[in-house]
Amino acid sequence: MSDASTAPDQTGPLTTADGKPLKAALAAAQAHRTRRAFYLVAPLLLFVVITFLAPIGQMLTMSVNNSGFYSWQNRDNGETIPLMVELRDWFDATPAGTEPDEAAYAALVAGLSHAKEIKAAGQIGTRINYDVSRSRSLFTKTARKAPKLEPPYKDAVLDVDEDWGNPRLWGAMRNASKAFTIDFYLSALDRTRDDAGNIVKIDEERAVYLLLFKRTLIMSALITFLTLLLGFPIAHLLAILPLRHSNLLMIFVLLPFWTSLLVRTTSWIVLLQSQGVVNDLWVSLGIISDEGRLQMIYNQTGTIIAMTHILLPFMVLPLYSVMRPIDPSYVRAARSLGATSWTAFRRIYMPQTIPGIGAGGLLVFILSVGYYITPALVGGSTGQLISNLIAFHMQNSLNWSLAAALASLLLFCVLLLYWLYDRLIGIDNLKLG
Repeated sequence: MSDASTAPDQTGPLTTADGKPLKAALAAAQAHRTRRAFYLVAPLLLFVVITFLAPIGQMLTMSVNNSGFYSWQNRDNGETIPLMVELRDWFDATPAGTEPDEAAYAALVAGLSHAKEIKAAGQIGTRINYDVSRSRSLFTKTARKAPKLEPPYKDAVLDVDEDWGNPRLWGAMRNASKAFTIDFYLSALDRTRDDAGNIVKIDEERAVYLLLFKRTLIMSALITFLTLLLGFPIAHLLAILPLRHSNLLMIFVLLPFWTSLLVRTTSWIVLLQSQGVVNDLWVSLGIISDEGRLQMIYNQTGTIIAMTHILLPFMVLPLYSVMRPIDPSYVRAARSLGATSWTAFRRIYMPQTIPGIGAGGLLVFILSVGYYITPALVGGSTGQLISNLIAFHMQNSLNWSLAAALASLLLFCVLLLYWLYDRLIGIDNLKLG
């Protein structure tokens, strides 16, 4: 018998030593490695979801949430109680711009009577007060008298306060009667609705949000440029110096991180104020007169100077991490081939630092648009950024929905910046270390 007749059959599926199909065994091993990797990163993933994604989702929800008008939550048992049900039904049954009739005022009285019972009239008035001033006191005053009002309700309500005949007030209540609204985004963009529900610009003297957004973006871009202008030579010096010298210089770069942000900011107040160290030095040198002291604090100048100093390390470190591995022989080779120092720098050295410039620019710009402490302390009325107004609505006016809308627009600007960076440079080229 030939050897071919006794050879094992090799046409069947490959198997492992224990007889399992090789393809299934490889798939099981890959699935096991995937599960193990997921279990390792699960705590970090859970941390990111709880501390980052969930707050962002809550912020986006709050920016369109209108629950302050149509529901009230009992703090004792957590029960949610609907408010102004009759008035919302009237709004649903009539088109925008309809003049309120007797049925509308009857629904208003019924809703305010119920709100008085559960002590929610102030909450309702606060929501409308975002759009029409004096609304909170109007609602609370009318709610106290609502149970005693009798038909005709329109005349009775107008006798309590003639402001109830204001069409703008009824338009605001109609907009607030919906569970979700874009009105907070309209306010954040200096827009509002007229009596017919059309989107229009607000008065010039009340338009502040777009101005603050523009100021924030321009000042952040300027601060980013200044940190690049100052940080590039520092990072270059760190990269070319011998290690013992560069380590000493790196300590000076990192030294601000060892000092409280509040201390650094207040130090700039001491230096830059009219009777501060800088002005005193210039007066003593005869550069300026004692009467001509410069105002460098509580304005945009103070904000730019202080934030440039504070954010400078965030530009230096990404640049240094990119410059350090660059081989100096490249520039020497270009010089040996006839290139000038400027040409060698521009065409050989500079392109290799682009990932560090992009990373440092992104980092500084994103930190700048969201900075709060420094503009609040040294900015004054002209150096405040949009973050300061967001904090005002969170802490003082308690208009959290408008604050969430402003923060969402700021988030959109940052995401747009990421997209532009990815299109122009490529997010894969981002190097932070």
